[in-house]
Formats: sequence, structure tokens, C-alpha cells
Amino acid sequence: MKSAFFDAFIPCSEQLLYGHLIRIDNNFGIQPNMFKQHFYKKLKTLALAAGALSITSFCQANDFQNTPQYFNFKQKTMQTYGLSAEQVDWAMNGAKNLPNIINIMNRPGESKPWYEYKTNFLAESTIQRGVRFKQQYADTLNRAEQQFGVPQSIILGILGVETGFGANKGSFVTRDALATLGFGYERRGAYFQDELSALIAWSYKDGVPANSIVGSYAGAVGYPQFMPSNIPKFGVDYDGNGHVDLRNSAVDAIGSIANYLAQHGWQRNQPIAFPARYSGSNPASVISADLNQPAPYGAIKTQDISPLNPIIKIDDLDLVNVIQLQENYGPIYYITYPNFQVITTYNKSRMYATALWLLGTEIASR
Repeated sequence: MKSAFFDAFIPCSEQLLYGHLIRIDNNFGIQPNMFKQHFYKKLKTLALAAGALSITSFCQANDFQNTPQYFNFKQKTMQTYGLSAEQVDWAMNGAKNLPNIINIMNRPGESKPWYEYKTNFLAESTIQRGVRFKQQYADTLNRAEQQFGVPQSIILGILGVETGFGANKGSFVTRDALATLGFGYERRGAYFQDELSALIAWSYKDGVPANSIVGSYAGAVGYPQFMPSNIPKFGVDYDGNGHVDLRNSAVDAIGSIANYLAQHGWQRNQPIAFPARYSGSNPASVISADLNQPAPYGAIKTQDISPLNPIIKIDDLDLVNVIQLQENYGPIYYITYPNFQVITTYNKSRMYATALWLLGTEIASR
């Protein structure tokens, strides 16, 4: 005979614990069509064992469940990833709105000029940490370079700029960060809702609670700061333990970064960029508006742009772009190759791509 506690407990459990127990039972091979009766048997045992515990200890407020977009988000998550309503609700149980994240998004580091931006990453302390990381993971870096064709300098640069080689992976609850942006950041709300859906699906696949994953204010995770949707796409089990773990395995992170860049078109043994000299009077005419549309160097060089180092010879047929950055003494220029554009698929900022390229080059040279 059901206890009064069990009767009161059922509504909460149907919305929250059902999804949690599916994850548990999937791990033990219990088939979905057997799940319902198994769920209620397990639920009754749990309710009776809980005894004096308050129902509210299981049901925590979801700050987003009453927002106008939440229903559509929930339906899309279910359809895209084959999850139940209960699973989505369980993953969102206790989700908190973090309004300070909106403020951070409205003043990103890329709004600084280059001469200020670069000091965040090209510090001697970061370089030294990178040298130690390079020495510790030399074999893995060499293996990734050989397998994927991506120089270890670029892998090191990304790890240094993104997390200081794992020293700062972020402290925001990723679910809450993505939900805050998905339901409160109008400019890119749909994108962050999709990443929240991907996070929820990944948490079930990985067997971890959604609220246990922490990362950046923008929802990026682990050593390489992958967005959740990129983890199943580009994550590599590079340490061979049967599990892609970008939060704790530097080896997996190295392989995954190299794989990401390779799949985005990295060209093995090709240049990235060269410092350039511009002697014309109309820089706007030579600066590339879209890095996806390079032009033959033979056409560009007629506009008074050339490598800063006269020893460097660029073939007239090489497809290149020109970018401009602002030093404290005036503008500087780079002639960039398609590999530079591949780096910007990780982060579209030209300053970001330049910073990690220079950082990684310096680390690799020591």
C-alpha cells in the first residue's frame, strides 16, 4: 500500500527522477520498453528510503522554465536528441540565471586594441608554462602533428590562449551559463539554446549530471574550451582509455584540437602568416573584409603590400589575405594564408588567431 509520502513524491519524480533513472538503467543495459515498471518499483523504494527528506530537496527551481522560449527549446531538444521531457527537466533541475554573464558578453576582450589584447596572452609566465607543458606532452604533440598535420605550435597556442594550459578552464556552471545566454542574450540566443541542448544530450551520454560541468562564461568546456556540440563531433580519445575526456585529459585535448583544425581544412606544411609592410596611402583597399575570400598575391602586391622580411618570397599564385592590427605606435600588417583562416573557425577574432600563433611559435622555439 502506498504511503502518503509516496503519493506526494510521484509528481516531482515523474518530471525529474525519471530522466535520471533512465541514465542509470541505460548504463546497466535495461531496455526502454522495460523501463516504466522498473522505474516505479525503484521510485517507491527510493521514496520510502527518503522518509523525512523534503520533496523540495529533489525538486529545485529552474529559473528558465517559465520563459516564453522554454517550451520550444524543450521540444527541440527532445526531437533532436531523442530525449524525453522528463530527461530535459531533470537536466535543467536547479538551473540558475546568471545575469552577470550578459554584462561580460557585452564587453569582450576583443574590444581592446591589439597592443592591449596581446598582453593577456604573450606574457613570459604563460610562455614558461607552455614550455613546461610542451616538455611534459612532447610525445603526444609530435604524434598529433604527424597524424593530423597541425603544427604543435598551433596546438600549444590554442591551449595557452584558451585555458593557460589547463590552469583556468572556467568556473561557471556550463548549463547555467548557456541557459542564461540562450534565454537572455537576444543577439545569439538561438545558438546558445542549441549548445544547451547539446550539453544536456552529452551529459546523458557521458553519464554525468548536467550541473556538474563547469567552464567559461560562454559555455566552453575543458582544456580546449570546446562548445558542447563540438565535443562529439571533434573530440578524440587520444589517450586510448575508451573515453573522450576534455575536462581532465590533456592528451585527449591535444588530439581533439588537432582533429578539429584538420577537419576544418588545415593544410599540412603550409604557411600561416608573414609580417608585412604597407607603403600605400589607402589601407582600406588592401585589408581583407572576408578571410574566406583570399586573392592571389600577384594581385595584392600591386597595392604596395609585401613581406616585412625581404628574404621571404611569396608566389604570385598563393591565395592570401591582408589583416591590420593596431600597435601603440600605429597599424601593423600581416599577409595571411588559408591556415590562418582555419584558426579563426575556433574563434573568429583576428587578434585571437594572431595571439595564439605568436604564442605557440615562441613556445615551440624554446
